[in-house]
Amino acid sequence: MKKSIIAALLSTCLLGACLLVQAADAPWQAIGRTATPAEIKAWDIDVRADFQGLPKGRGSVAQGEQIWENRCAGCHGSFGESNEVFTPIVGGTTDADIKSGHVAALSNGSVPQRTTLMKVARLSTLWDYINRAMPWDAPKSLSADEVYAVTAHILNLGGIVPSDFVLSNDNIADVQQRLPNRNGLVRQPGLWDIKGKPDVLNTACMTNCPTEAKQTSSLPDFARNAHGNLAEQNRLLGGVRGTDTTRPARAVLAPAAVVAVAAAAVAPTAAPAKATGSGDVQQLLGKNGCLACHGVTNKIIGPALRDVAAKYQGRADRAAYLQTKIRSGGSGAWGAMPMPPQGQLKETDMQAIVQWLASGAQ
Repeated sequence: MKKSIIAALLSTCLLGACLLVQAADAPWQAIGRTATPAEIKAWDIDVRADFQGLPKGRGSVAQGEQIWENRCAGCHGSFGESNEVFTPIVGGTTDADIKSGHVAALSNGSVPQRTTLMKVARLSTLWDYINRAMPWDAPKSLSADEVYAVTAHILNLGGIVPSDFVLSNDNIADVQQRLPNRNGLVRQPGLWDIKGKPDVLNTACMTNCPTEAKQTSSLPDFARNAHGNLAEQNRLLGGVRGTDTTRPARAVLAPAAVVAVAAAAVAPTAAPAKATGSGDVQQLLGKNGCLACHGVTNKIIGPALRDVAAKYQGRADRAAYLQTKIRSGGSGAWGAMPMPPQGQLKETDMQAIVQWLASGAQ
């Protein structure tokens, strides 16, 4: 019995050794197979700074505005000013910046928060990120022409291109020469150039490094809200994530309260009821992007849908009112966060969602 086990182990070792020899001679043949051209093309979507990899296409500012209102404004604001969650995309740049290629506000501190157009130095970066990551609830769902259109709309909001401009793969390099921070990119030769010498000999914190952080200053309780709620200040260009000084500091909250807040933030969303003749409401909400901003039982960016249903249960005309609010959008009913018009909703989907909300969203 022992001899058979030893023989089996030796056979396994010899087989493994043969495979290792084969892998050393031809490692690409040892595991997997060569990717097909179609598979490589599906992954090879990056756009370089010199615009290599950019697909052919075109999109106007007007087309981009329509796409923006339907699929982008809910998170980034109608004018790129953003909201309580996301930082602004547009703002902080001037005509002088467009001429010089350097954003003055980055060095003089005249703008409290840096925006995307203040920082980005390559238009290819903006196009590539929109193409691969946006919209938030459906990345890679925009066609190349739609990405050109959305990019053109952002550039127009920043005063970089006129309102009748059509952005395309043929003229995007020319538009790059009007980007406000095009000359603001700092290059570190040791990181960018393979012949550069990386800085691996820096002595700032190479010896006697601290093992734990020590808080040296903080706002005392009596002064925490002395000058108003900090979360509502520094809003020159859009919502800034500041400390809500009307509430106690997180460090002084009781452990049970912290756990309760964390549990509420990750509470699972209950499945809604079925909509008569229109399929499952959960699928309709997901298909139309509603669940990117609204949980059924918990707030995400916008209010929980059950809270919306509960707020209007006393209105006799709640169905008509809700339909109007969804179609036209607006802000103020639930705070400063705007909800863009939902013009893309089919009438049957709209009626199913409104019926579900009007009946209590149960």
